Amino acid sequence: MTARSRKAEGLKGGAGEAGAQLERLMEGAADLVTPEDLLQKLERSLREGRPMRAKLGMDPSAPDVHLGHTVVLRKLRALQDLGHEVDLVVGDFTGRIGDPSGLSETRPQLTEEEVRKNAATYARQVFKVLDAGRTRLLYNADWLGRLTFAEVVDLASRHTVARMLERDDFRERYQAGRPLGVHEFLYPLAQAYDSVHLRTDVELGGTDQTFNLLCGRDIMRTYGLEPQVCLMMPLLEGTDGVRKMSKSIGNYIAVEDSPDEMYGKTMSIPDSLLLKYLELLTDVPRPEIERLRRGMEEGSLNPRDAKMRLARELVTTYHGPDAARRAEGAFVRVFQARELPEDIPVRDLARPAMEAAALLVALELAPSRSEARRLVQQGGVRIDGARVEDPAATVELGHERLVQVGKRRFVRVRGAAG
Repeated sequence: MTARSRKAEGLKGGAGEAGAQLERLMEGAADLVTPEDLLQKLERSLREGRPMRAKLGMDPSAPDVHLGHTVVLRKLRALQDLGHEVDLVVGDFTGRIGDPSGLSETRPQLTEEEVRKNAATYARQVFKVLDAGRTRLLYNADWLGRLTFAEVVDLASRHTVARMLERDDFRERYQAGRPLGVHEFLYPLAQAYDSVHLRTDVELGGTDQTFNLLCGRDIMRTYGLEPQVCLMMPLLEGTDGVRKMSKSIGNYIAVEDSPDEMYGKTMSIPDSLLLKYLELLTDVPRPEIERLRRGMEEGSLNPRDAKMRLARELVTTYHGPDAARRAEGAFVRVFQARELPEDIPVRDLARPAMEAAALLVALELAPSRSEARRLVQQGGVRIDGARVEDPAATVELGHERLVQVGKRRFVRVRGAAG
């Protein structure tokens, strides 16, 4: 617990309704700058009947919103449930600069077309968590794109190179002689200007965004504005249990995954992540989470059963209780009773035979031949129950074949007679 967090413990519950809101907002948070400022904002909000404005910026660097993103989205929803309002800023301008947070090299810049395409999917996905009625969906190109060069110079004059190099990833790259673009210094300033433009009360982000959020707090002061409070949430490890959840790594669970895929991926996470997922991704009451923890520690509860509780909760959240029951039934049939899932898709191919790697691509079980070869080499591909050892092996398609990738993906394929 940080010194700020320890001080916050003394504030919680000591100021009536504002203290109760502070306590709820700090649940699961990694850090808060500062608890005193947030308490004052909450008290003023209640006194004046004016909701706070909370902000989250999301750069559309990929089209999918995954469960790692929902850690912060869920905290925003908690703010909405307390009567406050949310500015969700789609970074269609900052996304073209590229967030340097946590990177050891310059992030490739996205084109305007790539950003626009990815941004189009965001609203549909985030409103699976957020209350649309209390959310303003905004695009920061609407104000950042209108700044004159003189205004950008003025913005840049409000921060120093020395402060920028206090940032770990910038300093390490500079000291190692790795490229560090001047445009990367503009990213935290642009994000800070979002807060200036919107008069933000509270900005949220993951712990990897700490520098950017604090920069916004500093820059707001230089414009004569009350500085925002910065609420940082923990980063969520992906299904590999090691690295931050990311689509580029492939260790993610997307909010638009099918119920079966979401359930199966959840069951594949390491046991060590189970409690963290329950705390950060669900509304399972804390006393129940504590009971699950004790049961696993004492050996009276199989972690698999607790993981099924988590999987049911996640699928229910994003697809409803009926879908959760069906997904659990399918999982039990396939992986506990060793049965095949119902409704395996059937594909017809006008070919008598194909190489294994090409077949996976044709069946949309792999995005490319190189990925198909990797899946085969890792032992993740079976045809009619037999493991495929060679990605170049010929697969005869004169009769129906059952193709399986990993534990959850099945396709029946029928080819042309030879």
